[in-house]
Amino acid sequence: MNILYGVPGEGLGHATRSKVVIGHLLSQGHHVCVVSSARAYQMLAANFPGRVHEIRGFHLAYKNLTVSKSRTAALTLRTAPENLRVNFAKYRELLCDFTPELVISDFESFSYLFAKWRRLPVVSIDNMQIISRTALDVAVPRQERGNLNLARQIVRAKLPRSRHYLISTFFALPVTRPATTLVPPIIRPEILAARPTTGGHVLVYQSATNQKDLVPMLQSLPGQEFRVYGFNKEESHGNVQLRTFSEQGFIDDLASARAVVTNGGFSLISEAVYLHKPICAIPIPAQFEQFLNAAEVEKLGYGRHFEALTADNLKAFLYDLSGFEKALSTYTQQGNDELFAQLDKLLIC
Repeated sequence: MNILYGVPGEGLGHATRSKVVIGHLLSQGHHVCVVSSARAYQMLAANFPGRVHEIRGFHLAYKNLTVSKSRTAALTLRTAPENLRVNFAKYRELLCDFTPELVISDFESFSYLFAKWRRLPVVSIDNMQIISRTALDVAVPRQERGNLNLARQIVRAKLPRSRHYLISTFFALPVTRPATTLVPPIIRPEILAARPTTGGHVLVYQSATNQKDLVPMLQSLPGQEFRVYGFNKEESHGNVQLRTFSEQGFIDDLASARAVVTNGGFSLISEAVYLHKPICAIPIPAQFEQFLNAAEVEKLGYGRHFEALTADNLKAFLYDLSGFEKALSTYTQQGNDELFAQLDKLLIC
């Protein structure tokens, strides 16, 4: 089957997960053409030479470490004319080189609009649709309700009336809409191959823009060893080791960590859950999906959810690691088998 696969360029989580699915589709004999933008395009183009087309994507704008709705809207309006011109040219280019029979979208709009223009069926594969197609089971505080409403509006408008929605998730919720199937998170082969151990360090993934006073705060806990990714530096500060990014180095540190401190991003939380690593989650403000992931981590007993990372919060998290490890020991997942089986079934229909 000829498949057009759309991957958003905002962050690398979508690209990392889509890489796994694209590899499976190719192994099954399908002809796959990929569209993406920004860093995701670069990563996918390196892994699938000749199959990936660059488009203009949508990007978030930030103010004071928080997603700014007004700045994001202004950025979108300012770049829309040129983006539309480039993407329309890509439509015509694709029609000359490739005749898709089906579109798969990981929360990406170009491929979806292409499908509607050509009257092609769409299969959605992402984690975001859980916000609008299931019944949430966590309490949503007043300050998050506006973010929830906005997130639902965006998600519902993104890929409406797709043939089917495959939602990757580490927490099960009641499905409230038809043509929807929950599947376990997409785990990359490098994580599937990792053999988890319990070392003496805590893996910390926080960017410098998220936590400017991170190093001195971690130094205030001298009895703990921290390996920190996000500053892209190789420095030693006593019990705090800053690491430049290396995919294999990061995987090794994750697999051997005694715990993980991160934001509310789905990819790393899912990998930590798969490897049974206790999680301290501090979601980026105004991103409801991150709030939901962090809240579910705490609800399931896999770790703690805090609004801010402080020494006291970190001490409270580390004090309870044995309880989190016990809860995580019940989590099981057979690689990506369930997702692949559901996807293969949809492609036959």
